[in-house]
Amino acid sequence: MSDSDFSIDLKKLRTNSKEISSNVLSASDKVAEAHGFIDREPNKKRGRQPSPRIGQIHARVLPHISEEIANESKRRGVQQGVIIEDAWKLYQEKNST
Repeated sequence: MSDSDFSIDLKKLRTNSKEISSNVLSASDKVAEAHGFIDREPNKKRGRQPSPRIGQIHARVLPHISEEIANESKRRGVQQGVIIEDAWKLYQEKNST
């Protein structure tokens, strides 16, 4: 056997880019608009919105306190940081006099 039996021309394996006609895109856009679909901007950032809360507290608390904070945040529909902020505000009000 010779080396040429197993040689592959890599240039033939490359794919050519397919051209999409503008008529197809514009027709689909028209149909989408007719059905109420809104055009999505391709450059729009995806993912979660950044939080204004960037400070972090790493406090160890007793397990029942941790559960109570988690339960209160779920009950109120807020993040646990909001509970801590409210507690700090009450602490400052009590100790400012």
